[in-house]
Amino acid sequence: MPNDEIAVLLSRVALKDRAAFSILYSLSSPKLFAICLRILRDRADAEEALQDIFVKVWQRAETFSSSGNGAMGWLAAIARYHCIDRLRARRPTTEELETVLELADRAANPEQSAVLRSEGKRIDTCLQALDPDCASAVRHAYVEGLSYQELADRFSVPLNTMRTWLRRSLLKLRECMDDHARPEQG
Repeated sequence: MPNDEIAVLLSRVALKDRAAFSILYSLSSPKLFAICLRILRDRADAEEALQDIFVKVWQRAETFSSSGNGAMGWLAAIARYHCIDRLRARRPTTEELETVLELADRAANPEQSAVLRSEGKRIDTCLQALDPDCASAVRHAYVEGLSYQELADRFSVPLNTMRTWLRRSLLKLRECMDDHARPEQG
């Protein structure tokens, strides 16, 4: 299937053309399902993910830009990121975090534990002061280790825009952390 044909279909889907969406689904779903199955390793989960992916495609088709990896690459990136998010959601992160905190509490004295909790609260407070997309990008970059390109694809923005988001967000975080530290030092 030519990338140009997929790009044309995506532009028609952006206009909410159901016939184009149906054709797009029939042309691209086998490849996208293969991606889902390879990442999720569970047929039922992959089928459910594929449906979610096409809902995203329907909702976000207008954000497709014909530059870069092309139409099929754009669809594959949506599928890949969605499946990775599903895998992350499977993990019992709360339990893992509680276990890490318990280990840290045992290793640290009460004063150190209080300082660690205080730092975590300051970081959370400062992240909440950022634009939600920027805060999410910061978390994905510095907690999950996503690259600038992965973040740019995930947020459908140019690579340099993502770099600017992260640089400005880190500067705002540093300023916020400094501001929140001053009253406690007095």
